[in-house]
Amino acid sequence: MKQLHRITRTNESHWVGDGFPVRTLFSYNTPDAEVSPFLMLDYAGPAQFPPATKPRGVGLHPHRGFETVTILYQGEVEHHDTAGNGGLIGPGDVQWMTAAKGLLHEEMHSAAFTRQGGTFEAIQLWVNLPAKFKMEPPHYQSIVKADIPVLKLDEKGSVLRVIAGVYQGTKGPANTYTPVNLLDLRLLAGQTAELDLPEYYTTILFALKGCVNINNSAALNDAEVAFFERNGKTVVLTALKDSSLLVMNGEPIDEPIAGYGPFVMNTQGEIRQAIADFNYQMY
Repeated sequence: MKQLHRITRTNESHWVGDGFPVRTLFSYNTPDAEVSPFLMLDYAGPAQFPPATKPRGVGLHPHRGFETVTILYQGEVEHHDTAGNGGLIGPGDVQWMTAAKGLLHEEMHSAAFTRQGGTFEAIQLWVNLPAKFKMEPPHYQSIVKADIPVLKLDEKGSVLRVIAGVYQGTKGPANTYTPVNLLDLRLLAGQTAELDLPEYYTTILFALKGCVNINNSAALNDAEVAFFERNGKTVVLTALKDSSLLVMNGEPIDEPIAGYGPFVMNTQGEIRQAIADFNYQMY
């Protein structure tokens, strides 16, 4: 069994642009952080937006050296980048953008969501790239809800969606540069799920809503994050309420990290080069 290491929570929030009120739940700068290959997790919302005429969001900004994964639960987001990619994602869809050697992109509320208003809720996860892939060409995966396989966990309606990696022989649609299992879990009150995960992988569990008992030892409530020891293979979850959770499980990248805002590389020299390339419009 994977032993629980700690549970954390933050109530501090900040705006990314004018469309995403987020809480940063962990980052590679967090004290006692052993989150590799993951770098950061932002939770946006749930927030209510009134109808408007001008789309909200965040305008063109750079990234280099990692991947951004956006999972949408409520609302709609349109993406455009300087590599020529674009797309719209809605509830249940996922956007997997590999920045790699660098690009500029924007993320805005869709025109329809802007006109109608409504509740917005999303997660953005940053996934690191090994050094050998950090300067690969950027690319983009738009993964629609219908293409994400769903595993039935019990007769009550609990389900698990495999976004990336493999779970119980079912492969997710996302292509990744390092082994990552990204699982979207709905566990109904009173139901128990025993997750079978690779040993020695980093394992992090985020509860969007609800409450689950972990390994019969601790409760994880909404907007809390659980970090596990790398030894062991199983995590036992029992839902005390209907619960929605994100399971992040990945092979650690044993390399140094140098980060500055939207750039994550291996050395400070590479960070300086990333900033210079951005300033000279090399993206």
